[in-house]
Amino acid sequence: MAPETKSRKPANTAFKQQRLKAWQPILTPKTVLPTFFIIGIIFAPLGGLLLYASNSVNELQFDYTFCDQRPPAPDDPLGQNPKFEPIPADDITSSFSNSDLNAQWARVVKKLPLEYDPTGTREIWNCLIQFNLPVNLKPPVFMYYRLTNFYQNHRRYVKSFDANQLKGEAVSAATLKAGSCKPMDVVGDKIIYPCGLIANSLFNDSFIPPILLNLPGSDAQNESYEFSPKGIAWPSDKEKYGKTKYTIDQIRPPLDWVERYPNGTYTEQFPPPNIAEDEHFQVWMRTAGLPDFRKLWGKNEKDTMKMGRYQVEIQYLFPVTKYGGTKSLVISTVSFLGGKNSFLGWAYIVVGVICVVLGCLFTLRHLYKPRKLGDHTYLSWNNNNGQNSGSNN
Repeated sequence: MAPETKSRKPANTAFKQQRLKAWQPILTPKTVLPTFFIIGIIFAPLGGLLLYASNSVNELQFDYTFCDQRPPAPDDPLGQNPKFEPIPADDITSSFSNSDLNAQWARVVKKLPLEYDPTGTREIWNCLIQFNLPVNLKPPVFMYYRLTNFYQNHRRYVKSFDANQLKGEAVSAATLKAGSCKPMDVVGDKIIYPCGLIANSLFNDSFIPPILLNLPGSDAQNESYEFSPKGIAWPSDKEKYGKTKYTIDQIRPPLDWVERYPNGTYTEQFPPPNIAEDEHFQVWMRTAGLPDFRKLWGKNEKDTMKMGRYQVEIQYLFPVTKYGGTKSLVISTVSFLGGKNSFLGWAYIVVGVICVVLGCLFTLRHLYKPRKLGDHTYLSWNNNNGQNSGSNN
């Protein structure tokens, strides 16, 4: 007997034979008009609630891109007496008026911390920002850095890492060369750790906690408001990182980490970072979907940020002007719906208003010139016959 040939005919089921039951509603004024009004009545108040929640968030944002250039340089080389001047209004975004903030900035020369420069001789510009906080900020309070025109969503950039290396495995040079870390994989006989473009471009500005100046009613002259880096990364992200199994002589830092490792080497005194504990690194490695984004730097979930005049010092290292971007410091609270984002609230309000307006217009049209349901005179062949008879005459 000839072997039976397998049939390619789909099984005789309702799904595969496309016999599923379906509902095809008839769009009539009695169904469409109430739908417009219902959507409008629901969306508009919901948008108002979202907008109210967004406006209840207190937020301060200072663009310090040109803080190393625009403020006047101090007279003394060590910057003990910085010259403060008002921050341009275009560089401030805040829930408060600029007059209430009285924000000023200055630049000073500081030596790099020893963790970056064991010789203690290298100097960089530091940015000082002073501002008035008109109200108390109740915890939790968050500190972010914001970058613009930085395309972390570029396809090659997003793929440029090695998951096994980040997990702690001692991935070989040959494996990295065949992977997606190029061109940040191997230099000479040294493996780049951590490899890839994402790690190479790590944001390396540092923020010294805000200091409340001349605290009233206290013997202490200043008081720091601490932002902790613990818990800023997603729990699911923390599981992706582990302490490396490489030995120091096998690896070298990424090329753009020159500020932290000027000799391009890891040593016993300055070992490679423990990325399993470095949540700033973990936050950076979660790439943003848009070119303008903010990333969490620290948070304070216990203490109220008291009203008063504060000073923040920023170690100015990350170069943004090279690619036409900007960088900002953001201090913000949250609402029960999250951070400050008025777009969603306005979107709901606009959709709700449009639906109500369309509902009113269609209602007036229906009342003024109603159309009978099932009127056969509107059928296409009737219209065609009428046109043909007219042309014959």
